[in-house]
Amino acid sequence: MRLLMISGDRSLVSGKHGAFSDMLGECAKHWERIDIVCPSAPTPALTPSPSPDGRGETFFPANVFLHSSSRGLWYQPFWIKKKGAELVRQFHHDVMTVHEYPPFYNGIGARLLKRVVEIPAVLEIHHIVGWPRASSISEWIGRWMTNIFIGSHANQFDAVRVVNGTVKSMLTLWGVEEKKISVVPSVYLDHAALNITKNQMKKFDIVFAARLVDNKGLLETIDAVASLPNVTMLVIGDGPLRTAMEEKVRHLAISDRVTFTGWLPSALDVARSIASGRIFVMNSRSEGNPRSLIEAMALGVPCITTKVGIAPDVIREGVNGVFTTGEAADLAEKIRALLSSPEQQTSLGREAIQITERFERGRLITAYADFLKSLSC
Repeated sequence: MRLLMISGDRSLVSGKHGAFSDMLGECAKHWERIDIVCPSAPTPALTPSPSPDGRGETFFPANVFLHSSSRGLWYQPFWIKKKGAELVRQFHHDVMTVHEYPPFYNGIGARLLKRVVEIPAVLEIHHIVGWPRASSISEWIGRWMTNIFIGSHANQFDAVRVVNGTVKSMLTLWGVEEKKISVVPSVYLDHAALNITKNQMKKFDIVFAARLVDNKGLLETIDAVASLPNVTMLVIGDGPLRTAMEEKVRHLAISDRVTFTGWLPSALDVARSIASGRIFVMNSRSEGNPRSLIEAMALGVPCITTKVGIAPDVIREGVNGVFTTGEAADLAEKIRALLSSPEQQTSLGREAIQITERFERGRLITAYADFLKSLSC
């Protein structure tokens, strides 16, 4: 069977390996061929190798092909229709999956494609931008657009995939037919990497891992750490706010207590860094998963998290994690209390690690592939 993916991801065309490429390595075992239609990257870090047949850019594994647009995002819906139709007519894909978010150019392109080729299509909504709290005007607009548009839009597809119960509830409230929605998680844990990093030496009190953008709550986390004498923090990730956050740390005179790693090249590097902390903090205002929270739990690192994304599905307050409002004062109080209680750290970590089997990579990706294949039957 053959899979067509409509994606907004630019990491592969930029030559970066991460969560998406790791998923593809396992997912490709379930398909004869996978074609990915995606936007271009402004400055590719690596030059992809052309496929032997000249019909795309090959990435590991060999049956995955990338087809990136040569124009801007304004052209993306038309590129999806044009390239998608060419691929489906040539390779006769069995199903199409569409990663969707505002301004919905992937879904609009997929709907245009469905007018010219007959192929079952799954709309994938991994998180609702700006929900439950928007961190910028653009996120507020994205949430408003989703509320207004998503019901009629999603109902044009054969199925809708979400990755947590909160997103399913909101989409149902906003008019998506409940019978079309399936919760299929997208956090895939690599047990081998986790086993390598267990019993890692603890070098930092707090670990924070995220793309450094407004909605991740790093600003409040830094303020919380600044209010706690001698508490150290490791910040994993890169993004447009990195320079501003490093400047804030210097301004608060805590540069000796806060370390920025930047982007880490592999999942193993990320896991090792997360495991080096006594506490993991996830302070986002909105999320789909996030993967880093589940990884931290699977590593036995006690977690303090906001009630966003998958967190309400997996965290039991005071049993395998601790919730925070996300405000600096509340976060500082939770950090102080947990750092002062090694017994609670041990208890939370012991319970958190039980989540490992629930998100085992091979089993979940098999379930994902089976879900997609069921639509072509």
